[in-house]
Amino acid sequence: MKLFLDSRQLVKYAFVVIAIAIAVVSLVFSNRLVKELAKEERNKVEIWAAATELLATGDENADMNLVLQILQSNKTIPVILYDKTSETATANNIKLPEKNTHEFLIKKIDEFSEKHDPIPLDELDQYVYYDDSYILKRLQAYPYVQLLVISIFIALAFFALRSSQKAQQNKVWVGLSKETAHQLGTPISSLIAWKEYLKLKDIDSALMDEMGKDVHRLEVIADRFSKIGSASDRKPVEWQAEVKKSVAYLEKRISDKVQLIFDFPESPAIVRLNESLFSWVIENLTKNAVDAMSGQGTITYSMGEKGKYYYLDITDTGKGIPKSKFNNIFSPGFTTKERGWGLGLSLAKRIVENYHDGKIFVKQSELGKGSTFRILLRKS
Repeated sequence: MKLFLDSRQLVKYAFVVIAIAIAVVSLVFSNRLVKELAKEERNKVEIWAAATELLATGDENADMNLVLQILQSNKTIPVILYDKTSETATANNIKLPEKNTHEFLIKKIDEFSEKHDPIPLDELDQYVYYDDSYILKRLQAYPYVQLLVISIFIALAFFALRSSQKAQQNKVWVGLSKETAHQLGTPISSLIAWKEYLKLKDIDSALMDEMGKDVHRLEVIADRFSKIGSASDRKPVEWQAEVKKSVAYLEKRISDKVQLIFDFPESPAIVRLNESLFSWVIENLTKNAVDAMSGQGTITYSMGEKGKYYYLDITDTGKGIPKSKFNNIFSPGFTTKERGWGLGLSLAKRIVENYHDGKIFVKQSELGKGSTFRILLRKS
């Protein structure tokens, strides 16, 4: 199971790396195109500036038709011709306002000069300022739009993949649970019959009582499995009493070196529970705490309220959990044990969140000192 999870994580990482590589290549290629086009536009403006200077000086050797043709060919690049002597400015390919035209052009000159160095016309004491063309501006924005599209695609792909995996997990959970409940039904019925038969044989009553408890335990487990995938049947109960009842069965079956402490408020915390399913959560968290402490230490059950919620903190004095594992520990198949399927915490999360509309998470943990799991349930 762990190998399966690791391979699935590798597929996700590979997908992200490929997407990032595509985005980087696209950005580099687009940036190169932008630089080449910007260089070409600079050359065009320099030619336009030279043509303007020839037209103004009236050079007899110049082909005026060619000069005019060059001047008229610029229909995309915004250009401002500024005369330093008269402090006047004329514009080409710029939409001018009806009022305060000069102030508008001076402001544009400042903007243009921040992007590109002006081209001087030395003989006329004039300068040509220019901006990027509309096509170049679109091309400059294109890589970021493309990056956004790729990001959206990755997010949608992950959402679809996660939804698909979650749907598959739900089917597996429900199918496995129903089948387990069905398979347990026959041996439980047989054990009940044997128990009644043994009562007639004058067997030690204490022994029969213990056997009866274990048979009842199997009935509870079968009932839990049968309720997975069904509508949650919840009723208002006192949470303190339910937690103590859930721990009571395990208390006699765990090491004597494990101390259980209950730090509960005197006033009853009323929440809506499916008692059979929720006791499963408490038992799983308690078993994990015992394992984390290697059968020796203290488990503290603390309860309080926070806004609209009551909270239950289960704290152990075990080996702790690395922060990098806080989210992964609730994933199906994740386990740090040499033996085990890694389904306990995943099942607990499913019962708390899907069947009780609550929350469960690692509140805090420190390596070598222990961990605290918090469960939040709405007040009833």
